Formats: sequence, structure tokens, C-alpha cells
Amino acid sequence: MNREELIKKWLDNNLNTEEQKAFKLLEDYNNLTKMDASLKGFKAPKFSVEKSYRTLKPQLKPEQSSSKKWLKPLLRIAAVVAIALSVYIYTSNLDTEINTFVAEQNTIALPDNSTVELNANSSLSFNENSWADNREVKLNGEAFFKVAKGQQFDVITSSGTVTVLGTQFNVKERESYFEVTCYEGLVGVTHNNKTITLKPGQTFAFIDGKLLANEKENAVQPNWLHGESSFKSVALKHVITEIKNQYNVSINVEDIDTSRLFTGSFTHNNLDLALKSVTIPLNLSYSKSGQSILLKRE
Repeated sequence: MNREELIKKWLDNNLNTEEQKAFKLLEDYNNLTKMDASLKGFKAPKFSVEKSYRTLKPQLKPEQSSSKKWLKPLLRIAAVVAIALSVYIYTSNLDTEINTFVAEQNTIALPDNSTVELNANSSLSFNENSWADNREVKLNGEAFFKVAKGQQFDVITSSGTVTVLGTQFNVKERESYFEVTCYEGLVGVTHNNKTITLKPGQTFAFIDGKLLANEKENAVQPNWLHGESSFKSVALKHVITEIKNQYNVSINVEDIDTSRLFTGSFTHNNLDLALKSVTIPLNLSYSKSGQSILLKRE
């Protein structure tokens, strides 16, 4: 049986065991099956066999009775091509999305050789097909960016947009917490329809509805890249959230004001040491039960 007949029977789901073996030996078997997998669940454009036949009929020779034998396979192939084209258009508009879990970090190479270090419990998405004309990523969580020089590069978050041309900076966007720190070059931050420019060492922080003044940052990279989370006058509730992002635990509090400010840091590789680093300066204690932790006053 030739290739065309095998494909026709495959389209009809009518291959027997021997024909199935022969079909798998076709050179384009993998491409055909991948296309079939991509089409599952995808709603194909409406295709009318009768309408297509009426379009083709004037070009057909009526005296050839054999024409009906190849017309139906031809129309099937045309339908497959139409579906494949629709799938291509659909998938080319899809974003690439990368997610990290609790206690996980990931390094992402963007199409222009810019790199992103994605912190725990975060997500980043971008469209590779439109990247040459639109360098834009969407961030939920925290990430450190090294942006290759070129046209405008935007980091879009629910709290604001960070715009650069080529630089190094850190963006942290979690619930009620938006912070951008510039480490190299210039960074534009648009928040509530206002734009400010950050120079190296400067930070923009909008936390719990308040714009905070920050001391100059002397580090060349954020500490979380080296396994440590650091805070300067940040409410305890945000510190607790970050502990949960770095360790697979649940944390409850008992008779504690979680709006108390904390300045300090905790490690990402030792839970007890991390808890002591936070509780001791605040005169708190903690107890553990499995993956559950209770914080309380001493």
C-alpha cells in the first residue's frame, strides 16, 4: 500500500495491524502524529466539503468518473492544511511561561541573551515570536534581570512596569509588596501613572500602600541569589511570607503583631537557623509540628 493510501486510512482511523506498522515506518510519521496531538482539543475552523466541491467543480472534467475517488481525499488534505495553519497561528501567539515552586530557583535565557534569575514561588512569561519587536516579560513574584543592550525592555507586574534599555536590576512583586532595586545602568519604574528613574544603588519600594524611603544599596546583586533573604524595616508578615516561599512549611502566629518591623536576614538552607534569625531579634519563640510552625511571644 502506498503512502497516500496509508495516510488516507489513518485519517479515517481505519488502519489494520499490518497497515499501522507500515504507517509508523513513514519518514514523516513523527510530524503527522505530532500534528495530530496538537490538534486534539483545538476547535478547527468551519470547513464545508460541499462548498469546497462547488468551488472546484468548474475545474473538474465531468467525463472522468474516477474524479470522485480522489476528490474526497483531496478535500480531507485541504481540511488538514486549514487546521494546521490555524494551529500554527494559534500557537505562535501563545506565551512561554516558566514557574518556580517553593524553595526552587531557575535561570532563564531570553531570546536576546538577556538572563533572568527567578526566585522561589514566582512566574515569568513572554512571547518568543514577537520578541524582536517587543522585549516584554510579565512577572509575578521576584526576579533578578541582566538585560542585554538593545531596544526598550519592559517588566510588567500587577503593581507597576519597570523599563530599561540594558542593565541589571531586581524586581519583587508579591501581595502588597512592590520593590525595584537598580544595580547597574538606569531603571524607569512606572507606578500609579507616575514614573521615576533609579540609578545604581537606588530602590523604589511601595509596601502596604506606602512609599518607603530606602538607604543606598551597596551590593552588586540581591542576597537571595546567594541563598539569603534580607530585609530593612519590613513588616514581619512579609518576612513570614518569604520564609514560606523558601521552605515547604505553614506558619501560624499567636498573639503577635505582624506589622512589627524587622531588619535582618535569614538563610535558605537551614530552617531552624532561619527561624532563630527572625524570632530572636523580635523576642519571639517558635515550635514545630511536622511542616507546621507556630510563632508566639516569649
